[in-house]
Order: sequence, then C-alpha cells, then structure tokens
Amino acid sequence: MKKNTIHSIIFIASYLLCCFPHNLVAQELPPDSLSTVINEIDSTVISQIDSLNTPVDTTGIDTPQESNGLGIDAEVEYTAKDSIIMTMDGSKKVYLYGDAEVKYLDITLTAAFIELDLDSSLTYAKGIENDSTGIAEGLPVFTDKSGSYEMRTIKYNFNTEKAIIEHVVTEQGEGYIVSDVAKKAPDNSFCIKDGHYSTCDNHDHPHFYLNLTKAKVIPGKKTITGPAYIVIEDVPLYPIGIPFGFVPTTSSYSSGVIFPSYGEESTRGIFLRDGGYYWAANDYFDLAVTGDIYANTSWAVRAASKYKNRYKYGGNFNLQYIENVTGEKDIPETYLKTKDFSITWSHRQDAKANPYQTFSASVNYSTSSFDQNNVNSIVDPNRVATNTKRSSISYSRRFPSTPFNFSANLLASQNSRDTTVNFTAPDLTLTMNRVFPFKNKNKVGSKEAWYEKLSLSYTGNTKNYINTKEYELSDKNFPQDWENGVKHTIPVSLNLKLLKYFTVTPSFNYTERWYSKSTTQQYDEESNTVVLSDTTNGFNRVWDYNFGASTSTKVYSFYRPWRKVFGDKVDAIRHVMTPSASVTFRPDFADPKYGYYDYFEYYDRDRDEIVAHEYSRYEGSLYGTPGKGKSGSLGLSLGNTLEMKVKSDRDSTGFKKIKILEGLNFSTSHNFLADSLKWGAINMNGRTKIAGTNINFGAVFDGYALEETYEGSGQAVRVNKSYFAETGKPLRLESANLNFGVSIGSDKIKKWREKRQGRGSSEDDNEDELEDDFLDPLDRIDRIEDEFANTRGTQETSLDDDGYTQFQIPWNLSLSYSFRLVNDTFDPVAKTFSHKVTSDINVNGDFSLTPKWKFSFTTGYNFDLKEIAHTNLRISRDLHCWGMSFNVVPVGRYKSYFFSIRVNSSLLQDLKLEKRSSPRDNPGYY
Repeated sequence: MKKNTIHSIIFIASYLLCCFPHNLVAQELPPDSLSTVINEIDSTVISQIDSLNTPVDTTGIDTPQESNGLGIDAEVEYTAKDSIIMTMDGSKKVYLYGDAEVKYLDITLTAAFIELDLDSSLTYAKGIENDSTGIAEGLPVFTDKSGSYEMRTIKYNFNTEKAIIEHVVTEQGEGYIVSDVAKKAPDNSFCIKDGHYSTCDNHDHPHFYLNLTKAKVIPGKKTITGPAYIVIEDVPLYPIGIPFGFVPTTSSYSSGVIFPSYGEESTRGIFLRDGGYYWAANDYFDLAVTGDIYANTSWAVRAASKYKNRYKYGGNFNLQYIENVTGEKDIPETYLKTKDFSITWSHRQDAKANPYQTFSASVNYSTSSFDQNNVNSIVDPNRVATNTKRSSISYSRRFPSTPFNFSANLLASQNSRDTTVNFTAPDLTLTMNRVFPFKNKNKVGSKEAWYEKLSLSYTGNTKNYINTKEYELSDKNFPQDWENGVKHTIPVSLNLKLLKYFTVTPSFNYTERWYSKSTTQQYDEESNTVVLSDTTNGFNRVWDYNFGASTSTKVYSFYRPWRKVFGDKVDAIRHVMTPSASVTFRPDFADPKYGYYDYFEYYDRDRDEIVAHEYSRYEGSLYGTPGKGKSGSLGLSLGNTLEMKVKSDRDSTGFKKIKILEGLNFSTSHNFLADSLKWGAINMNGRTKIAGTNINFGAVFDGYALEETYEGSGQAVRVNKSYFAETGKPLRLESANLNFGVSIGSDKIKKWREKRQGRGSSEDDNEDELEDDFLDPLDRIDRIEDEFANTRGTQETSLDDDGYTQFQIPWNLSLSYSFRLVNDTFDPVAKTFSHKVTSDINVNGDFSLTPKWKFSFTTGYNFDLKEIAHTNLRISRDLHCWGMSFNVVPVGRYKSYFFSIRVNSSLLQDLKLEKRSSPRDNPGYY
C-alpha cells in the first residue's frame, strides 16, 4: 500500500513539474520592509480613538473631499453606514465605521472600518471582530480595473498606488492565490511571500494547495512562482516540489500542450494516451491534435476541431486513425495488425442566417472494426450495441414566390456486422408543392366549384447508388458499377364532400423512370440457377400509372355505465371508430406492348418439368419496375379510440378525460383482378397507457393456408386455400410484437402525491403522473454526473417541521421490455410455422445515499440468448474540490473497470490518480 502511495506521489510531482515549464520573474520584499509593515499595522492607534469624545461630522454621511494639494488627481468620496469621525487637530484623518466605502477614480475600497489620511494620501482598512463568534466581519474588498480582491487588512497609498496587504485572496482563472503578506505595485501586480495557489474555494483551510515560497501575480495575465511544493490536508509533500513555475491566467482561451495519461495493458504494454497540442487559432475555430503510443508499436492519432460563426453556422469535425498490433511478430499465427479510421462531422446552420437555403451535415463513417479496436476506459453501451451507422450531407433551397424547392444530398450507411456499405452520391430532388390550377383567384364569396379543388404536385429525383462490401468499394468504377436513374412523379387529386359526413378523394398517379441500361437473363445448367446474361447500355424510358379513390368518416358511440354498479364517478365512455376505404386500379405492365418484361423456358431438374421464367428487363434497378399483372385493389382499415369521462377529484363540478385505448387499428386489402390469393394479410396494431406505462402491441394474421414447396425443402408458400378449411382455425398468426416501458422516481412520486392531495401546480396537471422520456443508458448516467457536478458545494441539510434532518434518497428507475414472435421452421403436418420468441429487458437507474454519493447503473437481459446484456455501474463521490469516480463493466466481452480521483478544475486536470483495466485483456475479447 505504501509503495502504491509513493508511486502516486511521484506521478503527481511529475505532472506538476511539466505544468510549470517557464522561469520565475518575481519581485521579493526585503525582510526588513515586511517586518516594518507588520509593525506599522500592529501599532496602529485607530482602535484607541474614543468616538464618543470626538466631534461628529453632521453635514452628511456621504462626503466628497477636495484633493487640492494632496498630490492626487481627483476627489475622494467616502461613505459609512454607522458613523464618520474627523480629527480636529490638523492631521486631516477620517475614521469610517460600518459598511465603509472609499472611492477614488476607478478604485473602490469597502470594509467594516477604514482610516483615511487626507494629508498623506494613505488609507487603512480592516474587518471588525464579532464579540460573540470571534470572527472578523466586513473584511476589506479592494476593486480596480484588474478585478476584486478580499483581504484582512490593507494599507494603500492613493498617490503612488502601492499597497501592503495582509491575507489577500485573488481569483485567477479557475484558481485562487492566497498570501499572508503581499505588496501591490502601481502596475496592479502583486509580489507575495509564502502564499498558496489552489482551486479549492475554502481559502482559510484549503484541502490542497501549491505552496509558493515567493511569487509575482499579474492579474488577468500570468502568475510566476519560485520554489513550490504540494500540501494536501495540511501535510506538506516536500519531495513533490518544483523549482519554478509559470501559470497563464488569460481570460481568453489560448494554445498549449495537452499532457498524456499513462497506463498499462497486458496485450499492448505500457502506453501514453491522449497527449498532443491544442491550437487556439482564432475566435472562430480551434484544433486539437492528440495521439496514443503503446509499447508493442500500436499507435493512434486524432484531430478534433470546433468552429462557430455567430448567427451563421457552427459545428465540429473529428478524424481518427489507429493501428493496433496484437500477438508477437515472430509467431505468425498470433500476430495481427489492423488499420482503422473514423470521420465524424456535424454542421449546423443558424436559422437566421438565410431563410431560403440551408446546409447541414451529420457524418459518422468508420471502418467496420473501428469501434471494436477503439475501446476506451469507459465502454459506451450505445456504441457497443450499434451495428449501423448513417451519414448525410444536405443542401436545400427554397425559391420564394414559387412552389418549387430543391435539395441535394450525399448519403452513406454501413453495417459493421457484415461490412456492407451503401453510398448515394448525389441525391438531387426538385419538388413542386401542391397547386390548384383551376382555382379562381378573383372569385366572390367563399363557395368553391368542385373543379377548383383539383390539385397536382411534382417530384423529380435523380441519384447514383451503390451497395457493396467495404473491402470491394475501391474496386468499383463510377458510374459504371453504380445504380443510377431519374424518376418523375406527378400525383393529381380531388377532395370532395359526399353526403355531409364522408370525404371522397379521387386520385391519379403517374410515374416515369429513366434508366441508362437494361438486362437480360438466362438459365445456367451448371449452377441450376437463373443468372444475368447481358447488360445493354442506352436510354430507357419506363412509365406506369394508377388511379383510384378513397373515403373516410368518423362514427361516435357513447355508453353511460349503470349507476347502481359503477356509481357516479364515471360520467360516460366514448368510442370513436374511423373506417376508411380506398380503391386503386393498375393495368398489367407485363403486357408485351410495354416491353418491360421478357421470358424464357428451361428444364427444372428438381421439379422435373419445363418452367417458363418471366422477368423484368429492369429488375434490380434503382427505382424498381412497373408492376406485373392487373391490380384492382380494395384497401380497408378501421381505427378505434376509447375514452372515459370522469369527475375530477380537485373540482367537484369539473370533469377530466382519461384515454383507455389510445389506438387499435386493423387493415387489409383485396385484389379483385387477381386470379388467386385475392386477400392480403390482416395487420393489427395498438397502443395504450396504464399507470404511466406506455404499451405498444401489434400482430399480422393471414387467412390462407401454407404448403411445402416440395417435400423436405422446409420452405412454404401461400396457396389459394382457406386456413380455416384446412385446420379449423380462423386465422394463421404470422408475427406479433409487444413492448412497454415505464420510468419512475422520487420526484415523480412526490409530484403525483401532491397532485392527489390538491397541492400540485397547474403545470403538473399537464404532465403525466409517471411519464418520462427514455434516455439512452449512458446518456442517463452522464446526465446524473452533470447534475451532480452542478450541485457541488451547494447542498444544504434540509430540516422537517420539528427541526430534525430529513433523510431522503433521490432515485430514478427506468424499465423497458420488448417481445417479438416470428416464424421459425415449417411443420408440414400442421401446415404452419412454429414460432420463435425473442425478448429482452433493459433497466437503468440512479440513486443518492447522501448528497455527495451518487450511484447509477444500466443493465439488461436477453431471454433468447440467455445472457446478461452490457452492464455498466458507476459510483461517484463529491470531495469538494476533488472528485472520485469508479466505473465497472462486471460481465461480458467488455469486462473492465476504471477508477479515478482528480481535481475538479480543468486547469489542473492532470493532477489525478487513475487505475484501470482494459477490455482487451479479457480472454474472450477477440
């Protein structure tokens, strides 16, 4: 234990030595002058003046004093709350008692007592000791253009602008400099002896400080010190000292070295991590370049920049490159070297910059193995669980006084699990908002003719797209190996009212596609599959259309519960049904006259028959191909909501609505022109809320039976037979899902109780009792940490009505559950699929045993895999000016821990002690 402590002390000393790299330039008071000053302060006769026997100035409490002949440039103004006493013996001294204040030019001095010598231009100020507590109150505060300083006593010369100060406290940046004796020079600099520098705001007894044997402080610019050493809890650590130091304290940010952290891993050896240089370029952008280096030659480099032009735009850019080496180079079967990179870019345009055009970017692109090889000390569960990344760069332009808009996008997505990448470059869209070409602009009255309601719009889109593997991307040629094309869409609709309660909307939709190539297919006997045989380049115009009509209405029904059974609490229950129907027709675009489809015949050995294979010449094209076969489709849907009107507990004459069922929807379709399988699947979904728990559910049913494609294949297709006729069951379940989540906490329950007792505010009435937005697990932990940091030093003990300390444990708990049922394997006897259930539960929360202890966690369980999901536990302790945290991942691939105790101030961020383990050291990581 002692050995570890010594190592920690040496580590802190090394960092402090690096943090003060410049020579000392300081002015030191001669010992004789210091003793003279102290003797002058101690021998003051101010306290001997009897205020009762001294004539009092009755002309006013606020007295400006002329400065003629005193050697100063302006009048001195002085005030006091208690009394002002002036000597009459020609010494020209003024004694101010009680909240005294003296002003001269831009200098202000306040204290409980001030002695002003108008003859010598000297002033002396100090606090007055409280008789009951023995603590001095009303300590002097000296304020000038360089800042404000608190002290115990001060003797100041208005003419020379020099001062001798006892126990001065000055704030420089995020730190404080305290000195028992200091000398102020005319340039507002301070020369101090035996002072200390600390970020702790307990000036009389700081928890730690850097003892300065001698130093010079230039406020707002820098502090230069001679020999100094660390003192922690009044224990001087003389071995941890520095011969000299330089601390910049400029108000604006500046460039500087970023010192690395050190550690050790079993696989990559000792390391220096996150060291580099920060460049404060100007007020608009900065740049930080950092890197890592490991003993086994692994290394990484990062560049991060933030930029902002106020009222115009802002953003940040990050570039990372890492090379990881594992194993031994002399043992080829264990040696592995990986190269990964990552680019993230976020750009936001201010809404006031340009009302007609916007530019934004959200780029998150990396190699598929980057997240695995870039494991930090604290593992991000969101990053671990993310397999897909998406990036976009967008520009949009709105043309004023016209219905036209234009947008341009660059899109990318990648799947780290199978290394698939998708790129769209570019994606250009021109849209025309809905217009009413027949509307009379000069009509009289509000009534419109039916043809005036006819509307149309236009959307034109062109793009290049590729879907490939990450390692094959560099071999693809642009634009030959990319899918590309142009698509035009023109919808026309008419909105009509029918029989007062129905809304009928006839519509016509025209779509045209332009492709630069078409394909032909043939049968390959060797592989026994259909393959692509030829690609023909050239302009191809592919169009189709459909038309239809839709209608909808609402049906209301009310139910009043039987009073003898339900009482008079429930006033009524309302059921709202929203039925809708739509009819669409589409011709058969597989007709040879359109030229979109072709066919060939081949012998299928598995089925032992001649098969006619029909295919589209534009199969797999960017915008698809016109549909095959006539379609006369009827779409049916029914929406339901259920609400209850009950008497309010707070208002005897008022009512409130409670939603029993927020939604229960059914939908299906029927194709009149199909020769078989005319009915589509039945979709059901719903949502409700019970005791603040949001519940969502859904299912898909089918009325047709299934048959195996051929014996032993394990695959099935729908056949034109009723499932009820085959099995006696009305419908076949295809899939189902259920998920719910709830978030509760001490504050939620407190508000709920106050609301029930009629003590809640009106704002609480609009909030759900136990509802909360679900946060990502690590975001929740970070939020708790931020709230914890913001309350450091502000926690006060709360008392109840009897004067006893209230024992409270603030807590929050969130739980979410997900259930999915999907088809698994086909059972030819039961003529249905067996079902596979996948479900998981996630829990995260936090609580505080005391105002200074915070505990937070996130975990989960996957019932399908029967394993614990990524679990993260964090404990934090507020140590006033220090902070302690312990983060642990107890199980799984990323099992690790990270312990840290450090100074809270970012200025001394390298004054810390860290212990950690790396997930890479786990046997099951790779």
